Amino acid sequence: MLGYPYVDAHGGWLIFKLPPGELGIHPTEPSDSGRQELYLMCDDIAATVKDLEARGVEFTSVVTDAGFGRLTTLKIPGGGEMGLYEPRHPLAIGL
Repeated sequence: MLGYPYVDAHGGWLIFKLPPGELGIHPTEPSDSGRQELYLMCDDIAATVKDLEARGVEFTSVVTDAGFGRLTTLKIPGGGEMGLYEPRHPLAIGL
């Protein structure tokens, strides 16, 4: 549904081709130790949400202003959620 090309490595183990990415490592509070989160970035969150909803993606929150950008979450297969955001911070992708 996200539109990324993929191969089936064997019996449903999908390997996706992803766009260029960035890895953000952030300090956390001691109570957050061991927790990881995955976010996809987009240029226009309103347009991306509209496109993904048309493909059947279920969003689990409305778009909110998180300071660093505009943020929402979507349901992923197998349970859980993943973040999607439109950044307002400097990007490393062009380095």
